[in-house]
Amino acid sequence: MSLVGKKAPVFKAPAAVNGSEIVSDFSLEQYIGKNEVIFFFYPKDYTFVCPTEILAFQERLAEFEKRGVKVVGASTDTEETHLAWLTTAKNKGGIEGVTFPLVADTAKTIASNYGILAGDWNYNEEGELIFEGVPIAFRGTFFIDKEGIVRHETVNDFPLGRNIDEMIRIVDAWHHIQEHGEVCPANWKEGKDAMSATREGVAEYLANH
Repeated sequence: MSLVGKKAPVFKAPAAVNGSEIVSDFSLEQYIGKNEVIFFFYPKDYTFVCPTEILAFQERLAEFEKRGVKVVGASTDTEETHLAWLTTAKNKGGIEGVTFPLVADTAKTIASNYGILAGDWNYNEEGELIFEGVPIAFRGTFFIDKEGIVRHETVNDFPLGRNIDEMIRIVDAWHHIQEHGEVCPANWKEGKDAMSATREGVAEYLANH
């Protein structure tokens, strides 16, 4: 089920932060009332599509930060694995230079609560507990507002990498809505016309575009 319009699930978990250290009780709650958050899940450390996404977020980190948005990643790897990957050079398969937090969801409860764990526990005919599916996260992305409410989510299958510019567009659209009280039509970008949420507003917009 979608989390849009609902409180983002809270958690405390270990995380690798600043690309150089581990904290034991990281939480998104530290941002409530102060910042919006892009919280994204990726399948695994030391893989193929994942580092391209993480490094792409880092490349655009300043764009998120100047909009008051924090970026936080998560996977079901351990915090030690996160830190090892963060301190490994890019030419050796690492993601050195990434500074935003990477959360360790080793119990898989965070991914499960956000609805993007690629499987679930079940019992087979012999009564043995088994995992059906893949015990890692899909590429879920959540935009969480300052009140802790999820305003946007997308979920990609494993081979489908994200468009980071689309995440910035979503942030810009939300800020425009909050500032101007207008709604943003299809393919809206910063600087383009939005419209009032009325029949007249829609008619005027469609007549001019």
